[in-house]
Amino acid sequence: MKIEIFDTTLRDGTQGEGVNLSIQDKLLITQKLDEFGVDIIEGGWPGSNPKDEEYFQRVKDLNLKNTKICAFGSTARFPDQIETDVNLNKLIQAGTPYVSIFGKTWRFHSEKSLGLTDDQNSELILKSVKYLKDNGVKVIFDAEHFFDGYKDDSQFAKRMLLAAEAGGADLITLCDTNGGSLPHEISEITSEVIKIIKLPIGIHAHNDGELGVANSLAAVEAGAVHVQGTINGLGERCGNANLCSVIPNLILKLKKETVSNINLKNLSSVSNFVYELMNLVPNSRAAFIGKSAFAHKGGIHVSSVLKDSRMYEHIEPKIVGNQQRVVVSDLAGQSNIRYKAKELGIELPDKTEFSKNFVKFLKELEYEGFQFDGAEASFELLLRKDLNEFKPYFDVNYAKVNVMFDESGNEYSEAVLKIEVDGKVEHTASDGHGPVNALDKAMRKALNAFYPELSKLHLIDYKVRVLGDNDGTSARVRVLVESSDGVTTWSTVGVSENIIKASLQALSDSYNYKLFKSVVKKETELADLLK
Repeated sequence: MKIEIFDTTLRDGTQGEGVNLSIQDKLLITQKLDEFGVDIIEGGWPGSNPKDEEYFQRVKDLNLKNTKICAFGSTARFPDQIETDVNLNKLIQAGTPYVSIFGKTWRFHSEKSLGLTDDQNSELILKSVKYLKDNGVKVIFDAEHFFDGYKDDSQFAKRMLLAAEAGGADLITLCDTNGGSLPHEISEITSEVIKIIKLPIGIHAHNDGELGVANSLAAVEAGAVHVQGTINGLGERCGNANLCSVIPNLILKLKKETVSNINLKNLSSVSNFVYELMNLVPNSRAAFIGKSAFAHKGGIHVSSVLKDSRMYEHIEPKIVGNQQRVVVSDLAGQSNIRYKAKELGIELPDKTEFSKNFVKFLKELEYEGFQFDGAEASFELLLRKDLNEFKPYFDVNYAKVNVMFDESGNEYSEAVLKIEVDGKVEHTASDGHGPVNALDKAMRKALNAFYPELSKLHLIDYKVRVLGDNDGTSARVRVLVESSDGVTTWSTVGVSENIIKASLQALSDSYNYKLFKSVVKKETELADLLK
């Protein structure tokens, strides 16, 4: 059978620490997931807050092609007050084709949390599901804490599922709410449930044991046909099953078909889109979609990948919208350098002696603390300089930075520079918010007189890493600078015992890289005109 993909990023995902979405954000993600091919999107809990209620009204205006919207809530609070239960009526008022409600399937929760007997809890589930069905919605019953409940008292847990089935539920989802079950437990218990429940069975796994994806796949192999999860595995505590790993594993490894046609090539872009709207830093080491998922650093690996990427890659990166990368570092071999040069459009000499010497030079720099896998612009300048294709566009002849504090706690930073370009010296000064900002402003001020195109350059990230564990304040530091001209971004590096000098190195490389690329662009445009 085909597998139904149920996304709860907008509901369960937003319960993750540090995650917050506006209504507009939720609508944009809904559109993105619809284009991706998700079957059902759980948009929120209309009975819990006004934001979710407004979302369910505004989402009706979207022209969704693949996705059905689902509202989330719980069973009623009391078995004898079903029709007047505020939560159930809010779910109906949301006007969604699907509703998912959770009910207690662990006696521990039923007794301690709700104070219900077994009969009362069973009645509550049956009547809640039936009331929703009688009001024209499809009902997904989420069996909360099911696997813990089954291990505690399987008869109680199964009885609650049978109550949901008797109430008319369209699908029952088995929830590993605490995320502590193991794959073999998920598989065995799911298989047992399928023997007694005639409805389609789903899985909702959390990641507290780092097994959310594995548990979801185990349930599918046991017969589940509906998988719930979130983009990037976001969610409460350690998160939910990560759909960015579940989906490609289902399609590529288990050879399962999904109900809607998933556009797998958009997987990486969907992941990055959600990270961006949530203002979260992407996980570079995430399987399938991370920046490092198909990155190769060891020289022997790269040599093999160049011959046939299947030697060290389990799938082709482009299948999931990602790309192969070769990282240049102290583990690099000649293959890394040649791969990287080809990627940058640099033609290397055929003789291997050049590659050997450059690799040796590179490893010496990395031993000193330089890191080029995160500063590819500095690497490119280094390589082109060795090939006599680049020389710096300016020299810093003098640099002085002053930092002062007064009795009131006010801080003042000033940088003074002498920068030489083609024999002409520009002597300038600038203040700033801290010494590095002052240095950056002074350099920009001096260089703009010679290179106006630098006015578009701006620094977007600045990182400092202390390199010596035992050297205290005298330790070397590595400064990584990320810059942008509004079109492209690039990273550069500097290393020194002096944080200002390291910053000056990284900033100088950044400006030089921008100038080099500007010259190359002009030469290319001129060559095109002369053709």
